[in-house]
Amino acid sequence: MASTSSGSFEDSPPVSTAPSSTSSETETAGVTGAAHAPEKSPDDTSKLRMFLGILRKFIGVADIASVRFSLPAQLLEPTPNLEYWNYLDQPNTFIAIGDSNDEFERMLEVLRFWFTKDLKYVKGKPCKPYNSALGEFFRCNWDVEDNAPAISTIKAASMNGSAASSIKSGKHTPAGSRHASSSSIPKITNLEAVATPKSGKKVKVSYLTEQTSHHPPVSAFFVDCPEKGLTARGFDQLSAKFTGTSIKITPGEHNLGIFITLAKRDNETYQLTHPAAHLGGLLRGSLSVTVGERCSVTCEKTKIKTILHYMEEGWLGKTQNKVEGVVFRYDPEKDDKVRIRDVPEKDVLARISGTWRERIFFSMGAKSDQLIPLIDLAPLSVPPKVLPPTAQQLSNESLRFWSGVTDAITARQFSRATALKQELEERQREKAKEREESGVEWQPRFFIGAVTPLGKPELTDEGKQVLKGLQEGRWELKESEVLGA
Repeated sequence: MASTSSGSFEDSPPVSTAPSSTSSETETAGVTGAAHAPEKSPDDTSKLRMFLGILRKFIGVADIASVRFSLPAQLLEPTPNLEYWNYLDQPNTFIAIGDSNDEFERMLEVLRFWFTKDLKYVKGKPCKPYNSALGEFFRCNWDVEDNAPAISTIKAASMNGSAASSIKSGKHTPAGSRHASSSSIPKITNLEAVATPKSGKKVKVSYLTEQTSHHPPVSAFFVDCPEKGLTARGFDQLSAKFTGTSIKITPGEHNLGIFITLAKRDNETYQLTHPAAHLGGLLRGSLSVTVGERCSVTCEKTKIKTILHYMEEGWLGKTQNKVEGVVFRYDPEKDDKVRIRDVPEKDVLARISGTWRERIFFSMGAKSDQLIPLIDLAPLSVPPKVLPPTAQQLSNESLRFWSGVTDAITARQFSRATALKQELEERQREKAKEREESGVEWQPRFFIGAVTPLGKPELTDEGKQVLKGLQEGRWELKESEVLGA
């Protein structure tokens, strides 16, 4: 599912580890003076009516995400967009990519990560974070247990009579909890009989993202795990269209997916493209997200590709959240297979099936009916991030940049929050006008250029140093010389 950067939509609070800002930070955000009394929080029905009224103005607009319309604070959740979106809702599946010596199993490791990357959608509800400001950035770490069972172990356990139902669900912690603990991949029974489990040692994963463009709204991101030789990068940008009853969200022109590179496998690279997401329930008064259409995972070096087809809700039918897929050998010089039925049986390595909100299975070959568990989402929760100390966050770092708005929303001072938010937005417009009048082109600090034609953002030397510092636990960083807002 494509990140809804600057265009995701709201219902209930997402996971956030944002620290409370100090009073001095709140004053810096732009409003000082006497305390503001809490206001009555609008209920979900009132929120939806207000939201729907705003959206009706955009019927017929080709891409409402590019309009960057401003929502009142009571329709927002108190979290920055750059903090909310990161594709690492279960980072231990990410660090397991590349463990296997078998190229087919490595594709399955990538798919296991794919189905856990948006766990916030599986466990929570749609939400609307703050729109990102130009030059805003976010950085964090995860300390991750290296405990995902090997694909070969899962296959062997299944072949030895451990059925798909043998996945043990652990204690469930709601993803909306601010204190959600880092959870483990579900354990498979009889592992000791077929393989030695992993040590579960801690591995550090670092993340850096920056809003590189305002028109169109684009952010670049980079994930780094040197210990496992893993990186991931891409651009987040979406296109959204309101039909009058729902909103269809698709990747923008610069969002070519997530690119994962395995340095220890001769720089084997996987491109993961995004399917379409649909925000429905606007008329029913209960927002929900469904996923539809097709996406793919491609590796040119191994010549293995996966096509995933997400089944949409029928006109009168109930949403099933089903997904089907096929893993197969392909020719990178003639990559013309875009539908599952287009793939010849002789090329099929495995088939994928299940529900993207619950369990995903794979079966070997073209016609096997033995379902082998790939991932069970039920016991998983979104782990907390390791954040920079508040005193070492820069003025254009997401948590500090939005701290005044966040504090006001948390205190239910919505008029104050809206005023602070509008002040930040006006500051961004003024900076843009100043650059235009002086003929200065905006340059991101941590990434080379606002966008690239290949969808793979490159780090500046300073961006590389930031990630190195994150790996070493160093948070010191000088203030940005040029601000976008």
